[in-house]
Amino acid sequence: MKLHTCIWYNHNALEAVKLYEEAFSDVTLLSDNGTVVMFSIKGTSIMGLNGGDPFVPTPAFSYYVSCAGEEEAQKAWDTLTREGKVLMPLGQYEWNEKFGWVADKYGVNWQIWTGSFTQPAQKVVPGLMYCGPAQGKAEEAIGYYTALFEHASRGMTAHYPAEAPGIGSQVIHAEFTLEGVLFKAFDSGVDQPFTFNEGISIVIHCDTQEQIDHFWNHFTRDGGAESMCGWCRDKFGVWWQVIPSVLPALMADPEKGARVTAAFLQMKKFDIRALLDA
Repeated sequence: MKLHTCIWYNHNALEAVKLYEEAFSDVTLLSDNGTVVMFSIKGTSIMGLNGGDPFVPTPAFSYYVSCAGEEEAQKAWDTLTREGKVLMPLGQYEWNEKFGWVADKYGVNWQIWTGSFTQPAQKVVPGLMYCGPAQGKAEEAIGYYTALFEHASRGMTAHYPAEAPGIGSQVIHAEFTLEGVLFKAFDSGVDQPFTFNEGISIVIHCDTQEQIDHFWNHFTRDGGAESMCGWCRDKFGVWWQVIPSVLPALMADPEKGARVTAAFLQMKKFDIRALLDA
């Protein structure tokens, strides 16, 4: 089993990769079949989905990027802010010498950071901000996710002061790992007009039908929701793609690919046996 994130683009994923090649060191295009573009930034794999214009990422889901120093951070910042939107200016903050938060021209949010994270080998860390309907639920969500995955752990957790109006004792910064991938999570310090959406999702590659059933059934109950083609939303509003590990190979098969695609387009939860039969 493996995890990675997926960014929804308006048919311009490859164009976005070129921007990231300019912004960051060590960006690699892994594959491109026209619909799905796989790439890595500093060793972290990300899927770009050329899905059209229904969904644009929100600041509820962002990427922390570890930069080796101020020069590297400034280069990334100067590139991403072109036609982008600054949420927090690049500068010195209490928690970091050179930090800034920007939404690039495609709506993808980046938190530029100097220094390393608690897993130094991971240079790009997905971050979830619980806000809107999910405000105040970061701690509950971390407990939910780390109980759901077999290989998971909780890291540090810091809270707002108990007396802080409206956010007292909520999470100001926390970390957790799922299947070896480090995530950051926090509750918003102020009211936000957005929350999670399909603009960025987390993809789980499942090796067995039992794994698919396990995640799908947990995510879609208790306030979650089913969608098509392995997409579902959990009770906190975070979107997931629960897919079989074998799917990319089946789709790439010149003889079977079209039949497999036709089969899964009719599915909500993936059925591995039905895909193999197709």
